Amino acid sequence: MTEPVIPALREMRWWDIDPVLELEKALFPEDAWSRGMFWSELAHSRGPEATRRYVVAESGDRVVGYAGLASSGDLADVQTIAVAADHWGTGLGGRLLAELLRAATAFECAEVMLECRVDNVRAQKLYQRFGFQPIGFRRGYYQPGNVDALVMRLTTASDSGAAPESTSVQGTEIND
Repeated sequence: MTEPVIPALREMRWWDIDPVLELEKALFPEDAWSRGMFWSELAHSRGPEATRRYVVAESGDRVVGYAGLASSGDLADVQTIAVAADHWGTGLGGRLLAELLRAATAFECAEVMLECRVDNVRAQKLYQRFGFQPIGFRRGYYQPGNVDALVMRLTTASDSGAAPESTSVQGTEIND
């Protein structure tokens, strides 16, 4: 029996947009990002003024996951995380999130925010394992379908110098 191939993570580049779009449309058929959205994000991901970090996960010659983070000042926002259905439960989502949190640390962000569909319990559990806490809702955020988003936040300790996987989290509460 052959060992499963562990997908390699690397920086997303323009030639990854087509395979990423295929995966995006398969996973998020009703609210998939457009080609232009990915181009715009990648335009801000290189050079000394970069404010974005996008990565892909490759298994063989196939993109099986991707993730992106935007930063502004001391705040970062997880823009997207996606894993091909045949790689669910392998830990790939956690690896992608850890890479985004490393990028947030490199961008010197004190907080990382994200939105997650209220019905995506698997993703919420992943984020909670990394220390994200729910802080509120965005009503009707996901269209079509008018599905609410759960807003989550990770607050890192600014003076600890801790790695993203071991950041301390300050308490937060749910706001409606």
